[in-house]
Order: sequence, then C-alpha cells, then structure tokens
Amino acid sequence: MKMGIIIESNEPEKAWNAVRFGNAALKQGHEVKIFLMSAGVEIENITHEKYNAKVQIEEFAKNGGTVLACGTCLKSRNQSETDVCPISTMLDCVNMVEWADKVISF
Repeated sequence: MKMGIIIESNEPEKAWNAVRFGNAALKQGHEVKIFLMSAGVEIENITHEKYNAKVQIEEFAKNGGTVLACGTCLKSRNQSETDVCPISTMLDCVNMVEWADKVISF
C-alpha cells in the first residue's frame, strides 16, 4: 500500500508517533511519504528526551521513506532545506495525496 503522512505539529510526542507510524509501515513493506507543513517542518529540531522525533525522521529517511517539507513553511521559520527535509511545494503535497492509497494527518 502507498501511504502519505502529513505532519503539521512540532509537539514532541505527536511528531514522534507520526514518524514511528511511518517507520512501522516501511518495515511492513509499504511505500511511505511524509509531507511536513506548518510547525511540522521543525521536526529535525525535536530532540525531546522521551519523544525524539529527530532520530525517528532520520531512521525513516535511512530506511527508504520519502520526506517532503513545505518551502513556504521552512522560509517563514528562517529554516533551509536539509538532506532529510528537502524544500517542496503544495503541488508536491497534492501529488503525494494523489499517489497515496491512504493519507494520514498528524
């Protein structure tokens, strides 16, 4: 199955669980893409001692998951793209939704 995950939160536990879900889906053989928007683009800075979303997103990318990050949201936070979170557009988000069999939003 193809799964799209939209993450809009920088709440440590919510972001951590969203990416953990993506990692679990990859391990089950699903194709997974994550689109980060709003505060979700801050995911690489979420290093909570219990809910370390940064480690989860790095594992997701290492395991073949695709991460897309809203360029407008990054720019509004004075952030730039990274290897894990490349700049993407709303059109990329639309394309992900069209591609996916299921879309989950956190």
